[in-house]
Amino acid sequence: MDVARIVPEFHVLLDPMSGVIAEEREDLIMFSLVPIQAQLDILEDVADDLMNSLEPDKELLNTYPGREETARIAGVYANLFYGLVIGLIIAFMAAMVVVVMGGI
Repeated sequence: MDVARIVPEFHVLLDPMSGVIAEEREDLIMFSLVPIQAQLDILEDVADDLMNSLEPDKELLNTYPGREETARIAGVYANLFYGLVIGLIIAFMAAMVVVVMGGI
């Protein structure tokens, strides 16, 4: 936080952000919280991104444009693949049972 010294001889300061005029004191130390606020903003964005990663229809922080529904489409293809594999295994086992029972 930057301050402007209005009257340096009498130690009078002006805070341009709030418009407050105050006396400079030796027992007070002022810190700028702007870098900390910037880091908190980054941390808040990462926390929101973590929460968005739990839902497949939310856009993530570092994704390319147009990839909002990638997780849903990948889920459809994965379920189709696993359904096909499990269906073929069940059909093969049923065919083996028919062959062993002497149905053919």
